[in-house]
Parts: sequence; structure tokens; C-alpha cells
Amino acid sequence: MLNHITIMGRLTRDPELRYTQNQIPVASFTLAVDRDYVSRDSGEKQTDFIDCVAWRSTAEFVSKYFFKGSMAVVAGRLQIRDWTDREGGKRRSAEVVVENIYFGESKRSRDGNEASGSSFQPDAYGGSAFAELDDDEDDLPF
Repeated sequence: MLNHITIMGRLTRDPELRYTQNQIPVASFTLAVDRDYVSRDSGEKQTDFIDCVAWRSTAEFVSKYFFKGSMAVVAGRLQIRDWTDREGGKRRSAEVVVENIYFGESKRSRDGNEASGSSFQPDAYGGSAFAELDDDEDDLPF
């Protein structure tokens, strides 16, 4: 059977890193994911808020490099959990168990600049290489 989901959105808050009783790291966060269509009623895009949970090294990676407002691409599996609330009522919630997470934007975009963090430059032998550009515009070849 197949249970695979890939979503892209922005973190609504900083990831919350906790540890189980066996000292296994687990990070929880929520992604705000825009739907592809515009609502006929309001004329605005609808947004889904999707809970995500990452375990072990992925949890530590998320808590170290992602923060509120970061664009993230999450690949994982959908998990439905049944639980009981404080009043004894039966509840059900869905969350994405993160298998892989990727940056959804360049570092410079995250830091407030719109320019990409790397650029394509051919090397002297006709091949290609990517090189990081400095912010100093005096060194630009044009």
C-alpha cells in the first residue's frame, strides 16, 4: 500500500523540540499550505494548517535550521491518531510524519534579500560550476 504525502508551506511557529523518556528527539511544527485555487465566495486563496512531526536526527535538523516563517518542503506519510480529551471525549487528528524536509527558498531569501544564493558560472574548460556571489558589486564582470 502507498501512503506518501509531499507538502510545501511556511512554518506557523518555531519547531518545538522535545525528548521521549528514552531520550529520542521529536520535533512538532505546523505548516501553512495554500490551496491551488481561489475561493469563489471570498476571492481569496484558502490555507490549510497541517501538523507535522519529525523524529531523531530529522527532528534535530528541523529545530536547528527552521523557524517561524521558513518555507519548507516536507515529504512523509499521513498518520491518523485517535485520542481522548480531558472531558473523556473521543478525538481524531491527522499529522504528517516527516521522512525528509527541504528548504523551500534560498538562504538569502530567508534573510530578506530576493537574490538567489548561488549563480551558474561556466568554468574555463567548458563545464559548469555553481559559485557563491559576494555582496560586493565591484567584482561583477558586467
